[in-house]
Amino acid sequence: MLQEKTMVLIRRSMLLVAFVMAALALPVQAQQEQEQDLIQYVDENTQRLVDKLNEEKGLYERDPEAFYVSMDEELREFVDFRRIAARVMGRYARQTSPEQRDEFVVKFKRSMFDSYAQALVSADDFSIKVKGAEINANNSDRATVEMEVQTASGNRYPVTYSMYKTSEGRWMMENVIVEGINIGLAFRDRFAQEMEQNRGQIQAVIDGWSDAVKTLKLEDEVDKS
Repeated sequence: MLQEKTMVLIRRSMLLVAFVMAALALPVQAQQEQEQDLIQYVDENTQRLVDKLNEEKGLYERDPEAFYVSMDEELREFVDFRRIAARVMGRYARQTSPEQRDEFVVKFKRSMFDSYAQALVSADDFSIKVKGAEINANNSDRATVEMEVQTASGNRYPVTYSMYKTSEGRWMMENVIVEGINIGLAFRDRFAQEMEQNRGQIQAVIDGWSDAVKTLKLEDEVDKS
C-alpha cells in the first residue's frame, strides 16, 4: 500500500513538472514566433524601400520634389517620423505649440531627404539583410532588429532598428543605430546645441534645422567608429 501511494505521488509530481514546463515554454515559443513575424515584416519593408530607391534614382535628378513625395509615401507606414521628431526636440518639445511641432516634423523629414538623398541614389549597388529580431522581455511592444548592409565592394555595416508597436498592432521604426552611432541621439544633441546657440528661440531652431543637419556630418561619425 505504501509503495502504491509513493508511485501515485511520483506520477502526480511528474505531471506537475510537465505542466509547469509546458506553461513556461508557451510564452517562449510565442515570442519566437512573433520575432520571426517581425523579421519578415522588416525585411519586406526594407527590400521594398531598396527597390524604390533603385527605381527612383533618375527621378531625383529630374524632379527632387517628386522624389521626396514618392519616398515619403513609401516610408510613412514604416517610419514614425513624428515620434522621432518629438524625441529629437526632447524636453524642448514642451515649449512648442502644436503648429510648431507639425512644422518641425515636416522640416525634419525634408532635412533627412535633402541631406542624404544624393548619397543614397548615387551609391553603388548594395543589399540589406535582416539578421535577427529580439522583442524586449520586459515590454513586448518594444523590439530591436539587427541588419547588415553590404556594399558592392564587399564592405559590411551593422545597422539596428529600434521598433515599437502601435495601439493598432503595427510595428514602426523609432530610431536607427549605424555602426554604433545612435542617429536619434545625435540629432537630439544637435537640437540642444542649436537651442543654446539661438538662446532658447525654438522657432529659430526650427527655421534653421536643415542647415543644422547639413553641418552634423553623421557619415563622418560613422567612418570614425
